[in-house]
Amino acid sequence: MSYQSEYSKSIKQPEQFWAEKAADLPWYKAPQTILSKDENGIDRWFADGEMNTAYMAVDYHVEQGRGDQAALLYDSPVTDTKQQVTFAELKDQVARFAGVLKSKGVSKGDRVVIYMPMIPEAIVAMLAVARLGAIHSVVFGGFAPSELAVRIEDAKPKVLVSASCGVEVAKVLPYKPMIDDAIEISSHKPDSVVIFQREQVTADLVAPRDCDWVAEMTNATPADPVPV
Repeated sequence: MSYQSEYSKSIKQPEQFWAEKAADLPWYKAPQTILSKDENGIDRWFADGEMNTAYMAVDYHVEQGRGDQAALLYDSPVTDTKQQVTFAELKDQVARFAGVLKSKGVSKGDRVVIYMPMIPEAIVAMLAVARLGAIHSVVFGGFAPSELAVRIEDAKPKVLVSASCGVEVAKVLPYKPMIDDAIEISSHKPDSVVIFQREQVTADLVAPRDCDWVAEMTNATPADPVPV
């Protein structure tokens, strides 16, 4: 099977092509309608299917016996940090952080802003949001308060997830003051802010809105994937 033959089939027989590809995925409810149009005449793929992308990316691989295999390889030359996370470990972290978000009122269809540096916890946060059937808006860590405020106003998140700082070569950039300023500027105020404290900076948390990632994870009840 060549790339050209695959490409040609995807163009000439798109429904058959993508039906075959979809059959390889672990759906909760396999789609019967492959390609359709919504009320605005926009193409929709797999409109009657139900899935959860966090389950597909993590739980499914554990179920297939790959729990001890590396899911994440973190290698940061900036902080001289290396870390490996297996699928089983990732499933546990994602399920527990989904439980944290659920305890903060996040449910299917809600939004969560993720304002984080490139650390494993950012991946955990994204997958945890998807696990609940919620929607994440990833904002580049270090964006100015005014830029973050625009995204908070647009997404209207129930929760904002961040870290105490970012590390940019020789520069440490505290995030919490910028988060506080952004929330002050924004007309929408998130109900909760979850902060992962990094060793370079300890952020000042303002109760009851702000909470500590590690403390919340310690007491979290793991959440199951939500079909969407």
